[in-house]
Parts: sequence; structure tokens; C-alpha cells
Amino acid sequence: MVQKERQRKKIQNVFLLAGMTFILAGNSACGDSSHSSGEMADGEVLIEIDQDISPSLNFQERMELKYAKEFVIDDYTDGCTLISISDGSRFLIVPEGEAAPEDLEEDIVVVEQPLNRIYLAATAVMDMVCSLDALDAIRLSGTESSGWYIEEAKEAMERGEILYAGKYSAPDYELILSEGCRLAVENTMITHAPQVSETLEKFEIPVFVDYSSYESHPLGRVEWIKLYGALLGKEDEAQELFEAQEADFQTAVTGEKTEKTVAFFFITTNGAVNVRKSTDYIPNMIELAGGNYFFREPDEGESHASSISMQMEEFYAKAKDVDYLIYNSSIGGELSTIEELTGKSSLLADFKAVQEGNVWCTTKNLYQESMAVGGLTKDIHAMLTGSTEEMQYLYRLK
Repeated sequence: MVQKERQRKKIQNVFLLAGMTFILAGNSACGDSSHSSGEMADGEVLIEIDQDISPSLNFQERMELKYAKEFVIDDYTDGCTLISISDGSRFLIVPEGEAAPEDLEEDIVVVEQPLNRIYLAATAVMDMVCSLDALDAIRLSGTESSGWYIEEAKEAMERGEILYAGKYSAPDYELILSEGCRLAVENTMITHAPQVSETLEKFEIPVFVDYSSYESHPLGRVEWIKLYGALLGKEDEAQELFEAQEADFQTAVTGEKTEKTVAFFFITTNGAVNVRKSTDYIPNMIELAGGNYFFREPDEGESHASSISMQMEEFYAKAKDVDYLIYNSSIGGELSTIEELTGKSSLLADFKAVQEGNVWCTTKNLYQESMAVGGLTKDIHAMLTGSTEEMQYLYRLK
């Protein structure tokens, strides 16, 4: 607990916690980015990060990030790279053939390249790994082959190149150890199973938590590919992939503002409705595509989580008159008909979008395809404008 508090205090020099938006400080040799002025949107000045992490390493420059808020990447001498995450964790990536300095600050976790034999429990990361042509870095999966919608991952597991090592909350420690696991990449659900992180770290397996889903801007989530490029020694490829996604995304946000209202949700097994907070990247994607997200409350709770649950009666009061409903199948399961939807609650039959047939569903592969931001934004814009172009990640319920 003392070390966690120390980490939290250190990272306050990089981030404002509890989901406050910020931009990177201006002490960077990366160029004149519009996001590196050192001032935040509300005029406050961000405290500079302490870049003196070891007397043996000299800070060189900070990677330019245009949208991501949940991490920063600093380059040092000898090819070392420091990745700092908003949860307080810090990882020093040491290139092959180099040794980590012995006088490194004690809370920094050392990860040596080439990085392979990874246990990947964060499914949203797989798309980025495949896009970087780095699938051979993954040896263990927290998802069975039948659970993958990314064909490269499914096929690799069927060939035995990637082994199932148990889900995030119940990993197969014996297999993970026998395979010489070098790093465990988890999603934020691991915070509900802290004993797993503690056990892995006890076995000297670093635990890295992916916070890409906490990004408020859609391209902030995609920009995490730069982080995985740094981890896997593919920085140039990551930059090219990000720029391609950014260009694709921009073509989808230049259209007209429709003023149509949209609700994005799914219904839990106990009948509650899960909706995205207005600060999440999905509502921002809807806004950028020309629509208005239905749920914008002054107080959405202090949790950093991207979603919030409400009772069906509250959802009815807030969303009954929205123009479009989008059902999130990545968690709630795919639907085919409006009847299937109203079967989950009879109140849904009174919704304007249901009565007008403007009910859509995401494809089940959406969450795993983290590089799909441009395509999904295009689909939402097409939905809002009545375009007949073929969609990739949305389909209308019959």
C-alpha cells in the first residue's frame, strides 16, 4: 500500500486523476504540437513531470500525443523509453543488449526487449498487436479461440501458437510460469481481482493495465497503438497506422450536423440499462459524426469508469424521445429484430426510435476491433443522414 501511494503521488506530476482532461506539458523536444502548450483547457497549468528517474539516464524527448490523455512516453539515452500510465504505474522499456540502470527509482518496472511470451487478457489490445504485425509476441491468451472475432488471433490459437491461459480473474498460473511469461497485459477489470495482479507480480511477471477505454476522444483510444509500438519496438509502424486512422476518421466528421439524438446502451442480465458517460469516447464519436448524445448530466458520478447503470424507468424518462437507439452487442449480445429488443423490456415499445424503426445494433466484433474508430464513425454518420452506403459495424434491427 505504501508503494501504491508513492506511485500515485509521483504520477500527479503527469496527470490530473479522476478523469479530468488535460494536455501534455510544454517541456518537450517533439515540436510545436497544439497539445504541448503546458496549459489545460480551463487555464490551469499542468505540473511538469520529474524526468530525472535515474542518474544514469538522460531525458531526451517526449513523444507527441495529439488526443490520448491516459499515458505519456518519454525517451532517454541508451534507447530506453519510460511509459507512464494514469493509474500511477511506470514501465522502463530497455532495448535488447542494454542493461537497466541499477539506480532506477524503485517503483519503475523494467521490461526488457525483445518483448515476447505475453499473456494478453485485454481483448481490445489484440487488434493493435495484429495491426503492428506483432502477433508472435503473444504466447498466452485470456480468451479462448471461440471468443476471438479477430481471425489472426483465432487461427493462431487453433494452430497452438497461442495458448489459452485462463481468463483475467482466474489465470492458469502454472501454465503462465511454465511458458516463461514476460508481461501480463490486462484490461481495467483486473482492478476487481487485485489478488491476480499481486500473484503475478509475486512471480516477477510485470502487470500492465490498458486504460485505452478511458480516453474521451475516439482517436485517443486509437493513439494507444503508439504505446504498444514502443513496447514492441515498432514505433514507426505505429505512427503510420495512427496517421491512417486519423485520416479515415476525419473524413467521417466533416459532414453536416444533423441534431438527431442518439442513445447507446445495453441491458444487463438483471434488467438495468448500461449507458456511456458523456465523457466517454463513444458519445464523443456520436457528436463528431453529427448527432447529439442523449445523456449529459452535470453529475455522472466520481468513478473513472466509462459507463453508468440506471433502472429501466430512468432510461425511459431520459431516452423515450430520442431519434435513434444503438444497442451495444459487444456486451449485451447481438440482436436481430426489434421484437428481441422489446422482449427485454416492454417499456421499450413506447420509444420513438422503436416506433419509427430507427433501432440499430453494433456487430459483436466491435469492442475487439479497437482500430475501427474511423469505420464506426462513418457508420454513425451514415445512420444519421440516411445514407445507403454499406456499413461495417452497425446494422438496423428488423
